[in-house]
Amino acid sequence: MVNSQVGGGVASPPRSCAGCGGKIADRFLLFSMERYWHTRCLNCSCCHAHLGDIGTTCYSKGGMILCRSDYIRLFGHSGACSACGQSIPANEMVMRAQGNVYHLKCFTCATCRNRLVPGDRFHYVNGTIFCEHDRPGGALLSSHLPPLQSNPVLPDQKVC
Repeated sequence: MVNSQVGGGVASPPRSCAGCGGKIADRFLLFSMERYWHTRCLNCSCCHAHLGDIGTTCYSKGGMILCRSDYIRLFGHSGACSACGQSIPANEMVMRAQGNVYHLKCFTCATCRNRLVPGDRFHYVNGTIFCEHDRPGGALLSSHLPPLQSNPVLPDQKVC
């Protein structure tokens, strides 16, 4: 995203805003995704923050324009599945665990490779997912030891 000043002594043709379609006659304009924007029109699709006011970068995926916070919230730090590393399309349902994002097909037990579905209990140990039956040390737990952390699996759709 580039914040540009219009003019500078040289007359330039009026540009149209990609957001509202109106002519940009303001002193400043933004250039992002190969299009020009009024500073008030380039907004995050989720939180509606004015992107020119909160930083110098914005993200675009799945037809959405996003601030850094919402991009990371929706797609993780890389926009990729934490298991396979492949990109996750914006309209795809995902599973989340400890801040990581997974394709539904990749959210599997590390031991038995069974896919975990919403409602299944799982254990997340050192970045690895285990089903209820394959948790490490499961047979060694006694009543005086604290149980391993277990989490219900919840689907998480990428919507704002």
